[in-house]
Amino acid sequence: MWHRARLISTRQLCTATRRRINDEGDWFYSSEWWGKCTDGHTVFRSTSDKGNGIVSVLAYPSSRPSEVEWGETEKWLERRYAEEIHNNNFKGEVGGGFSIIGYQWRTLHFNDETRQSAVKVMAAYHRQQSQPSAAGSIFLMQQPHCLAVPYLKSMVSAGLATIASCNNDLVDAIYGKKTIRILCIGHGGGSLPLFLATKIQGAVVDIVEIDPLVISASIRAMGFPSFSVMNSPGQRALSKPNPIDEVLWKGIHERLCLYEADAENFVLNTSNTYDMIFIDAYDGDDIFPRQLWDPDSPFLKALSNRLRSGHGTVVVNLHSDSEVLSTDPSISHYYQQLLPMGKHVSKVCRAYKSVLAGNGKEGSGLGFTVAVPWVCNTSLVVCRGSGMNSRHSSRDSIMNDIASKSCEVENVLNLPFSFSQYIKSGFTLVD
Repeated sequence: MWHRARLISTRQLCTATRRRINDEGDWFYSSEWWGKCTDGHTVFRSTSDKGNGIVSVLAYPSSRPSEVEWGETEKWLERRYAEEIHNNNFKGEVGGGFSIIGYQWRTLHFNDETRQSAVKVMAAYHRQQSQPSAAGSIFLMQQPHCLAVPYLKSMVSAGLATIASCNNDLVDAIYGKKTIRILCIGHGGGSLPLFLATKIQGAVVDIVEIDPLVISASIRAMGFPSFSVMNSPGQRALSKPNPIDEVLWKGIHERLCLYEADAENFVLNTSNTYDMIFIDAYDGDDIFPRQLWDPDSPFLKALSNRLRSGHGTVVVNLHSDSEVLSTDPSISHYYQQLLPMGKHVSKVCRAYKSVLAGNGKEGSGLGFTVAVPWVCNTSLVVCRGSGMNSRHSSRDSIMNDIASKSCEVENVLNLPFSFSQYIKSGFTLVD
């Protein structure tokens, strides 16, 4: 969840129009889905009984990929389908092919105001399955490579670069040679866990979402794989994947475990230990619940027990609470990033750093924040890496070490965006 900054650098947008943008999730395209709710077409709407008010999903046209590019994706789907038949995963006959209907942005809203998530979906159908108008023949596939909201790129960039700086096994996990266990608290449309499971072949991702309506919206209207839903640890809601899901995800959905659960209860009761934990858990009133940041809460203490020593890394999305971000038009976007965060965010950051990595002589790790470009968010990172203790290094040396490692990680992941711009954006150590 995020707030859009009122001031956007015109120069940055103009520069974007003069270059080829390879990233379909580039902020340049935000105008396609940021419009008023009345500009979009409602594809899902229901009332939550978990404090999120009215949960809705709106659809907006997407300019990319262009129609001339659809043919390659249709061929890719046909190859995947043929492979599944050859492997006897499900019955079918080669032929008929696949047709793409189009691509859309889908945005998840709480109470018709708070824009909680934004994803891109592909709509297609298998021509062998009657006509596209037939019920159930059209399927949606969320585009896992597309992170449309800057704070997600910030969380991914800062988190992966940091753990890579103290854990040389990340590259092995990316290639599937080693398992990395990840927990995502807060699901939304599912773009973050789907990105991680897709890009990191050795990632097993647990997802915790308290609201079953949000889970339903992400699957029915935002193209998140349905096989990910869990009834309990080790028991999936579906006995086997939908055949089309096998074509679309080819094992990725088997490494996603989506639980309907309260975050505190889940962390208190799980026996899993996690290498990385991502937290993005604002409610329908746009509030980060106190029990998820209070240093004396059972949640943070249990989270500390579930985080691996040596390299365990936690990344938290926070709303910046400094009003100066939107009240002084004379302050440029660049200098806004350097402004201090407000008292509430500072308190949350100190709590996470103290409980998870310690302070003073007991400190065994690092805590820092980065400002998220274009939106009023802050990414907090706390790492237990033994070589990441901020007491023995300067801010610049720590930032440069992480930024240097980020180049290796983003190249291995083959990403269309750079980690560096997110890591160096208002980098501030947490005391």
